[in-house]
Amino acid sequence: RFADLCAAGRVAGRRVFIRADLNVPLDEAGRITEDTRIRASVPAIRMALDAGAAVMVTSHLGRPTEGQPRPEDSLAPVAQRLSELLGRSVPLVTGWVEHGVQVAPGDVVLLENCRLNKGEKKNDPVLAQRMAALCDIFVHDAFGTAHRAEASTVGIAEYAPIACAGPLLAAEIDALTRALQQPQRPLVAIVGGSKVSTKLTILNNLAQRVDRLIVGGGIANTFLLAAGYPIGQSLAEPELAAQARAVIEAMRARGAEVPIPEDVVVAPTFGPDAPATVKAVADVGPEDRILDIGPRTAQRLAQLLQHAGTIVWNGPVGVFEFDAFAAGTETLARAIAASPAFSIAGGGDTLAAIAKFGIAEQVGYISTGGGAFLEVLEGKTLPAFEVLARRA
Repeated sequence: RFADLCAAGRVAGRRVFIRADLNVPLDEAGRITEDTRIRASVPAIRMALDAGAAVMVTSHLGRPTEGQPRPEDSLAPVAQRLSELLGRSVPLVTGWVEHGVQVAPGDVVLLENCRLNKGEKKNDPVLAQRMAALCDIFVHDAFGTAHRAEASTVGIAEYAPIACAGPLLAAEIDALTRALQQPQRPLVAIVGGSKVSTKLTILNNLAQRVDRLIVGGGIANTFLLAAGYPIGQSLAEPELAAQARAVIEAMRARGAEVPIPEDVVVAPTFGPDAPATVKAVADVGPEDRILDIGPRTAQRLAQLLQHAGTIVWNGPVGVFEFDAFAAGTETLARAIAASPAFSIAGGGDTLAAIAKFGIAEQVGYISTGGGAFLEVLEGKTLPAFEVLARRA
């Protein structure tokens, strides 16, 4: 861990290369619209500067074509925002693989979009070695890219003299370990979203681990079908009902449970102004669309969360963007906030729900990586974790 190297006095005067996640949204004028990731990268940079290192930082931005830079691919707006946050100049360096990097101890530079380098996506070993030659210590601090084996995430870690986890990545590893490897029981997972097919691997993996598996959204509709309930015109995947039934049975065989909704909120159409009606699951009509869990179900699940030891949350349980169908997700969000359990949440829709209901301070840990978080829930070993553990 980078913090340990700093504490041991092994960083002063060394060249430190930090792979951060600075992939922020920009408007058409190239202005940053949301800077959470940049602010999250600051602790690692400050840690390196305070330890007396010569600091290089890089990140990807968007999906540029390798070797074909365009103005909109530049990290220039990020360099400006980093300068403001650090209270010092952060020059942007282009052509850094070809021409090298000049940076003095106590200074920091931002290296232009690493995805512009030919061979980045394919983890080209020649590119990785050239990157590694720029530094004495490589610091991986971008959990959002930890599931990608690229030159700036995995390749450089193979060849750098020292490779370690930055504070953001270390915090993710600690939180995921606490939630999935060494959980306080009961362990409750909430998996929402529109399709079972996109979360099937997660559901199968969690079915072997958790004590309660709460399903929501379109996923819950497929589970309702599997349990023999009518779902009308609701979004579902009937062809995966057997897979859903297998998850229910695998859980039951371990003495665990998939709590099936007892009531739901339905509407005749999908939209913010659609009239909402609460119905028992057995009473869903042929023209109904299920758009949220009902109040009885929400209260029952809130009670489960109140008595949980650990909560893993990925995905809303209804169309929370529309206020008429937000009550289920809000009830669970507030139950997670009030629960004494350790909670970890991740995924774009989940973060949007946390923001909407203002509970960020009450969630134990909010994961910064979408795809990486999902792959951990699937039971996969992330390439970045593997190489760092090996190099440690």
